[in-house]
Parts: sequence; structure tokens; C-alpha cells
Amino acid sequence: MSTLDLERSSPARYKLRVIDCDIHPAMTSWTEVHPYLEKRWIEHLSVYGSHLRHAFSEALSHPRMSPDAARIDAYPDEGGPPGSSLDLMRTQHLDPNGVEVGMLIPLRWNPGSQRNLDFGAALSRAMNTWQVERWVKQEPRLRASVLVAQEDTAAAVAEIDARGGDPNFTQILILPRTDEPLGRRRYWPIYEAAVRNNLPITIHVGGTNGHPSTGGGWTSYYMEEHHSVAQTMQAVLTSLVFEGVFERLPALRVVIMEGGLGWIPSLCARMDKHWSRLRSEVPHLKRAPSEYVREQVWFSTQPMEEPGNATELLDLFDRIGWDRLLFSTDYPHWDYDDPRYAFKANLSEAQRHQILYGNSQKFYGLG
Repeated sequence: MSTLDLERSSPARYKLRVIDCDIHPAMTSWTEVHPYLEKRWIEHLSVYGSHLRHAFSEALSHPRMSPDAARIDAYPDEGGPPGSSLDLMRTQHLDPNGVEVGMLIPLRWNPGSQRNLDFGAALSRAMNTWQVERWVKQEPRLRASVLVAQEDTAAAVAEIDARGGDPNFTQILILPRTDEPLGRRRYWPIYEAAVRNNLPITIHVGGTNGHPSTGGGWTSYYMEEHHSVAQTMQAVLTSLVFEGVFERLPALRVVIMEGGLGWIPSLCARMDKHWSRLRSEVPHLKRAPSEYVREQVWFSTQPMEEPGNATELLDLFDRIGWDRLLFSTDYPHWDYDDPRYAFKANLSEAQRHQILYGNSQKFYGLG
């Protein structure tokens, strides 16, 4: 590590010590990933392009309130989308906020949403290499996520096993709007591979599957679409619990990322109540649903609900479990949480350090 890298990563320069579990890097164009794609797939992109699992291929289902869902100050002077400049990421986020470790969560061009499964598998391999070469090797504070084409289970497992021993990767990334609920058995080999490689599964909002984003159909407005991510995460967690994924794999660790926090206690209580009355339908569950959640599921802080009475946030953290909270900023998106101001409640220094740094350090085995 160079003197400059040591200087950048030294916590002594900063008041805060932060592990950010949600940073979104971007490519300036498809050509960035060409060096890591086979010639066949470069030609495929040129001739046929990328084809996602909904009608708005290479677009979002709803226009965002901010272009690229980004902060207006996150566009690099040299051009390119927000998140594409490592220098700007350093000066705007990593350096001033004392970020000692940042987890990369690529969203655009995600291989799991590709209809062509072979291309999705090739793209996952290429983008995983791109993360390491373009970001992690250039900035030792960053870590990559293993991208998988989850609809092709065999290819996803092969990619997890290929990357499992690489310390540049800290987790496996899945976007939740999958072809079937994520607890279904077609996805179980992916979770088994995660346990085998001692990597957590991170489920970050996003993905496209051609289905409406809500149980009531397509929404009219971005505001509705944005709210629906919490509904999606509730469905994901319910599926994982009741299908028996956690019972089958007690060593599996799952992160629910960017899905909000306020719904967690009420959902757990509701699942427990239904299980107490209907457990004969799911005899494979040996314990109350909330016990699986408490022991095997973690949650990212961004975006937190902000109650009018800030102290109510502390009560929410008590109910979820302070040790289950992993700090995230969502840089460079418009609803970015600045670690200096994210918590309106009066946290003690020990509580603040636990959420900003300690929980993630323990969870990811960092140092």
C-alpha cells in the first residue's frame, strides 16, 4: 500500500470511523466491461443489446425525482454518471466521512435481471472482475460484492465458488424482484454456496422481473414505486422464513438492504401470530419466525424512518436489536445518509460507534 493510500485509510485523520455497506459504483459505458467479456458477448451487446425482464429494457419502470436517482453534486466534472469517478467518490464521501471500508453494490447492468441467461452469467463474471480491477485494486478501502445471475442457479453457484476465497469480496448480491419468491427451492443451492464460502447474502432493493412492483398492480407515480420497496422486502423476508431457508441453513446470514426499518417489528409479530395458529401447514419450522429473523437477518440503516419524536427511533432500534443494524449511506443517490447527521436521536458514543462501525466490522470479519 502506498503512502497516499495509508494516509487516506488512516482513521486518525477523522472524528468518525465508518464502514459504509452501500456504495453504488457505475460504469461510464458498456465499454468498461469489454476487457472482461468474451468476444461473443461484446458482439452480442453490439448487435442485440441488453434485454431486461420488463418492457422498459435498459430503463427504469418509473422516472426518478432526480436523474440517475442521484445527488445533483455527484456528477463528475469530466462527465459520466454519478458513481463513475473514484476521485470524486474519495473527495466527496470516503475522505471527509472517515469511511474505512466501503461495500460496492453495483445496480445498473445487473446480471440477475437479464433475460438471456447465458449473457447474464457472462456479465456476472465480467462485472465481478470489473469491480476488482476498476475499484478495489485502485482503492484499498473498497470491497466488492459477488454479482450472480440468480435465475441460472448452476451458473450462480459456480460464480460464488469461484470468488468465495477472494478477500476482495465480502458478500453475495441479489436483487429481490426475482422470477419467483426468494425462498423457493430453486434458489436454495445459492444459499448453500453462500454458507459453504462463509459469505452473507445481501438483498438490495431493485431488479426487474416483468411483474408489477406491488401486489395491487402497476403504480402511477414514482412516490408509490419508491414506497413499494419496503413491501418487496417484507415479501422476501416472509418467503425466506416460511419456506424454511433459515431452518435448513442455520449458518446462513442475510442482509436486507435499503428496505427501511419501521416494518420489521410488526412483520415479525404478525408472522409469529400466524405461525402459532397455522403451524401445521409448515411443520418444517421448528421455532417462531421472529427467532430466525433475530438470529440470521441484519438490516441496513438507510433509508431510516424519521419519526416526529426522535426518541422513538431508539425504541425501534431496541425492538430490532442494536447489533442487527449495519450503517449505509446509499452514495451517490439523492436520499444519501450523511454519517454525521443520519441519526436525529441522541445516541450515546458507544451506540453511534456500534452502528457506524462495530456491527459491520464484526459481521464482515474486518480486522
